[in-house]
Amino acid sequence: ALRWILAGVASVSFIYVGWAFFQSAWEALRAKTSNMDTLVSIGVISAYVYSLVVLILETSSGTHQLATYFMDAAGLLAFISLGHFLEARTTAQAGGALRALLELQPDHVERVDSPDADRGDRLPTSQVVPGDLLRVRPGERVPVDGLVVRGATAVDESSITGEPLPVERSEGDELLAGTISTNGLVTVRATVDGNSTSLSRIVEIVRAAQASKSRIQKFVDTVASVFVPIVLVIAATTFVLWLVLAPANGLQHAVVNAVTVLVIACPCALGLATPTAIMAGSGAASQRGILVRSADALERAATVEGFCFDKTGTLTEGRPEVLEAEDDVLRRAGSLARGSNHPLSVAIASELLGRGLNAPVAESIEEQPGVGLSGRLEGARWQLVSLAVAGRRGWVEAVEPPEATTCSVLVRDEAPVGFITFSDRTRPEAPRLVERLRGMGLEPDLLTGDRVGVARSLGRELGLGEAAIHAECSPEAKVEFLRRDPRRLAMVGDGINDAAALAEAGARGGVGIAIGSGANVAVESADVVIPGDRLLSTIESITIARATRRTIRQNLVLSLLYNTCAIPAAAFGLLGLHGPLVAGLAMGLSSLSVVSNSLRLRFSLQRMPLE
Repeated sequence: ALRWILAGVASVSFIYVGWAFFQSAWEALRAKTSNMDTLVSIGVISAYVYSLVVLILETSSGTHQLATYFMDAAGLLAFISLGHFLEARTTAQAGGALRALLELQPDHVERVDSPDADRGDRLPTSQVVPGDLLRVRPGERVPVDGLVVRGATAVDESSITGEPLPVERSEGDELLAGTISTNGLVTVRATVDGNSTSLSRIVEIVRAAQASKSRIQKFVDTVASVFVPIVLVIAATTFVLWLVLAPANGLQHAVVNAVTVLVIACPCALGLATPTAIMAGSGAASQRGILVRSADALERAATVEGFCFDKTGTLTEGRPEVLEAEDDVLRRAGSLARGSNHPLSVAIASELLGRGLNAPVAESIEEQPGVGLSGRLEGARWQLVSLAVAGRRGWVEAVEPPEATTCSVLVRDEAPVGFITFSDRTRPEAPRLVERLRGMGLEPDLLTGDRVGVARSLGRELGLGEAAIHAECSPEAKVEFLRRDPRRLAMVGDGINDAAALAEAGARGGVGIAIGSGANVAVESADVVIPGDRLLSTIESITIARATRRTIRQNLVLSLLYNTCAIPAAAFGLLGLHGPLVAGLAMGLSSLSVVSNSLRLRFSLQRMPLE
């Protein structure tokens, strides 16, 4: 009677809990493949059916000679379900950063009719359209990306950029969705709709990274697809050999040991090894404002052997100022620079405003990355080109610009007419960045389109040797350098002229890292995007990538070591007559060890201080 009660309890577990496993295994069989649930299903069904047959036969004959394994089958399902629960819990915890990002955007906004309006209407954020005027009060989060049209405030952007100190924002400045207005009442004109904010793009990037597979994970999937058929063969061999070589209770031992092999070989821990670590690593990166586009990019970032840096806007602040320029040269240069967001163009526009000069309107303006600007003005073709380009075309001698300064040459109908020199301050953290990279075994190189004197001056300031300084590099030259260098390189840049090099670095096994405040095309070409005001985030991204890769390897060793030792023990019957239950418990502990190691990574990365 007790055994029939156990059979009833096990049947409930068999149907209610086991159905999901059986369904997954059946779908794999229909697709002419196998998965981890295939091993679990065969093991559970074998133990249950064998026990049911033994119970029926012995009940009809009145004998009780063979053991049944109803509780072993039920316990097996319980332990494996516990492993799945731990996996789901780890996934949920690792995805906490993603949920935190989603919660940054408020559900409702206050829309006003004019900047001076006292009150407005409440509406869902999703209904905001470009051009809407939105009121953001002190302590509230900015609902969508927009421009300040009235008021001023200090904005806490730590949730997006990782920068802990509030930054001042006033009329004409941009605000990002998810940031907090700390002390001022501002009216913001939305520049995007409620579903197309920078925050939503960040969420999509993080989600895609956590869902993607690294090369290691793809290898693990391949191993698992081959591993399952091999285990089935081992289990069948175990069954036959025990049946032939151990005649006494041969069927019982054969079934028990074969089922134990199936259960203990289930590579659940192997399947958990990579995704749990990837989610922990990419989640920790997103909390620091670092966006990793894919798991493969995170893995490649861990293997880079050197760094290449652009100069303007990367190692320098990217906010150059005009040092020297004649008014006529400045006015015509301003005509070409109108509408360009290149840092030098912005500096020209700022100097025009400061001098109170008006620039005439040019036509057919074209911007060529790494070369400069061109257009038609006053019946002539004007060009504003970099000094490197001017030198290659023989125009430098005609204008004689000073040495060791960033310089642009103004040309009319192929005849140089003047020059503009600029100054750009080195980022204060740049020397420390170079020092830290060398401490990690990563030698930096400087790739810049600027002239040799400027590049060498910056190189001396950063402690770079002559061999590491590459000046007057066109976008094509930067790509060619990455192709020639046998190392896996990380390319860091921010401009349109860096886009090709950023993509090339990723294509050659390295990684492209874009400064978040740079040109959109550079950001879109990169594998990793770091906050614009935290250059040292490059160190953090490599540190996180290396820690994630190290954890993946530890997880793989734990899971493979378990399977390697456990399968022979199960096949030789060393786990006893209750081997399936012991196997289920051991498998659960194996998965727990992998999950715990990934959680350890998550907590250690959370405690890692900002650079």
